[in-house]
Amino acid sequence: MGDDRSQSPLFILVRPRREAFDYGILPFLASNVNPTLFLSNLKNDFRSSLKIDASVLSDKLKVSKDRACFIIETIASILPDGVKLDDRGVVDVDHLILFLYLQNYKRMAPCRINKDSPAVSDVWPSISAFDKCISLDSPRQFLRSNSRHFIPSQADEDIHQLSYLQKNIANMLTLLLEPGEEKNRDSLVSILDRFEHLGILIQFFKDGHEEIPLRQAISFFLNSDENKPNLSDHVTRISEWVLHNIDVSLECSCHKVTEKENGQLNASDGSSNQTRNFVVSSPLPDVVECMSKISVVKKEHDLKGSSVKVMNCYDSVIYLLAPLKYATISGCSDSTVVLGAVGKTVRVEGCERLQIIMAAKRVCVINCRECIYYMGVNERPVFLGDNHKLQVAPYNTFYSQLNEHINQVSLNVNINRWNEPLVLGMTDLHDVSHSAGIDDVEAETPTCIDPQLFAKFVIPDWYRKESKDTPQSIEANPFVLPEKYTNNLMKIDMALDNVQQTFRDTQLAEENKRELIYSLHLHFKEWLYASGNVRQLYCLQDDCRLEQGLAQVRI
Repeated sequence: MGDDRSQSPLFILVRPRREAFDYGILPFLASNVNPTLFLSNLKNDFRSSLKIDASVLSDKLKVSKDRACFIIETIASILPDGVKLDDRGVVDVDHLILFLYLQNYKRMAPCRINKDSPAVSDVWPSISAFDKCISLDSPRQFLRSNSRHFIPSQADEDIHQLSYLQKNIANMLTLLLEPGEEKNRDSLVSILDRFEHLGILIQFFKDGHEEIPLRQAISFFLNSDENKPNLSDHVTRISEWVLHNIDVSLECSCHKVTEKENGQLNASDGSSNQTRNFVVSSPLPDVVECMSKISVVKKEHDLKGSSVKVMNCYDSVIYLLAPLKYATISGCSDSTVVLGAVGKTVRVEGCERLQIIMAAKRVCVINCRECIYYMGVNERPVFLGDNHKLQVAPYNTFYSQLNEHINQVSLNVNINRWNEPLVLGMTDLHDVSHSAGIDDVEAETPTCIDPQLFAKFVIPDWYRKESKDTPQSIEANPFVLPEKYTNNLMKIDMALDNVQQTFRDTQLAEENKRELIYSLHLHFKEWLYASGNVRQLYCLQDDCRLEQGLAQVRI
């Protein structure tokens, strides 16, 4: 392998596109049928068209029109940058075929090794009856029954995904050919166009560092091929080349993980050093995990990439005030999560008693209970799996960079479909606890929050840094509130103003005034401790002092 690399002017490593695997697996599309045979027949049905709309897709897949639209929207959300769907809401046939093939991928399931330790049971809630409704490989269930050490890392997931591609890439490449094209390969341009669709699932990196388009990578390969194959051999040669690069990438990734687990760098092994130098250095998702009874704040300069994951957090408040493309909230309970602006997809899965505030293009909720979603969302929020006692509400907060972040990810603040939930059934065919033969049953529809219970969520002043002309007010909310919610906020503000005015107008002696102030402070302090909010106050103060210190260092 080392000799091949030295002769080639270009060394390519492959990485699975995490967006496709993290946000492109839909519970209701898994199937036990042979995917290659099924999709080959399906593509034959699409022979007369290169683009498919929701009506045709609904008819061919025998799913509802809503589900067909959701499939097309999901494909749009995971396409590589620069590749967009037609404005008419249609999907490219080859992207659709690869997306449907991906539905037979099974996520990496954690191993059950240790029973609950006293330390874990002291921190995490006990298992509830609701756990029976959640997939056995849910992160929340896994964390409750195992130590943190055995949670799969991103590197583990990458290896698992590469292994899947290694086993299935040949079938995928076969499906990309036009019906009958395998006998009439008369256009290299056509071949490259077809294979370029693989970009929805994999990424190519030049020398392991610089991402390059698939077409460019294949062109480099063809130009450097000394055998100069005939046009009829191009498909076979390209297929072998793609598989070879996946094999090499898988070997590199496994080698790196083994080194890390063993805590050693084998400097004496020249081939190991060379392999290690070519490990893909693309940014990983920022991960906030296993937080308990704490507050965490991350802003734009704290995040390395455009994707975040909040996993297995309990009784915590998480602020992620940044422009993002993707966000995952998984296995969290009794917590509050505040997201900045998310330009593609937010996925919330396996959460309990969670409050989440988000401005996003689209939202997908799977297997959650007793959660409240405060949303500014451009597409209908989708609810999959077995959800219970969920509430939806309009967006309810503001911070100084919010409008800037919304513009960066191209959200439309004039569209907010928070109160149009799309419920697509309870059956999750990716859930190993799902029994074969059980049909979809009607799922609970989330309810809109009572306007009397709706309130603004105030982000602490030391993180907003607003100027005097940008107050935290109703008008500061970039999304228009329905009238009944606006009226309730105005009532709350008026009641507070009346109380303040009453105190100002009350004629009290100086000593009595001090006693009143002391009594108010005492009751407020008691409320802080009783509600647990005092912990958040201390956490945020410490973070603020640290940030001020770092700012002085930067100056």
